[in-house]
Amino acid sequence: MSTSSITIDLNDVPTGVSIQTFKDSVLVLVSQVGKVGNLIQVTLPPTTPLLPAATADPLESNTRQLPPIPAATHLTSLLGHAPSEYRHTLHNLYASQIASLIWNMAPEDPTSQARKTIIVGIALQKSKTNDDTSSPTETEKETFTGVMRTVQELLEKGA
Repeated sequence: MSTSSITIDLNDVPTGVSIQTFKDSVLVLVSQVGKVGNLIQVTLPPTTPLLPAATADPLESNTRQLPPIPAATHLTSLLGHAPSEYRHTLHNLYASQIASLIWNMAPEDPTSQARKTIIVGIALQKSKTNDDTSSPTETEKETFTGVMRTVQELLEKGA
C-alpha cells in the first residue's frame, strides 16, 4: 500500500489531493473543505480498451492532454450525495476522469483479470458565481484542470 498527498492552491482555495493504492483498488480524495465528501466507485470491464491521450498540441507546450473516458465506465455512489444535479454531474466527471488517468498510467499486468476499482471522494467548495443551472465557470474549469494535473503528477511520482 502506498500513499501520496499534496495540498495546492487552486484559485486561492487550498485543495488537498491524496492517492492511496491498495492491492485491489485505489482511493483518491479531492477536498477543498477538509472532508471526504461524496464517495464514488468507478469500475471498468476488463475487456474495454483504453485509449491513450491525444497528442499534445505543440502550440500549448504546458498543457497535458487527458485520456478519454471509456464509454463503459460504471459509476456507483457509495456515500454522500451532491447537493444538486449540476454538482452530481460535476462529481461524476471528476471521478471518471481521475479513474481514466489511473487506468492509463497503470502498467498492464497480464495476470490481472480486472482493472482496479477506483474510489474517489470529492468535496469541492461551491462556486460563488455558478447558480447550478449554467455551464461551468472559468474558476471551475481551472480547478478541474489543476486537480487533474496534480493527480497526474502524484501518479508519476509513484502513488
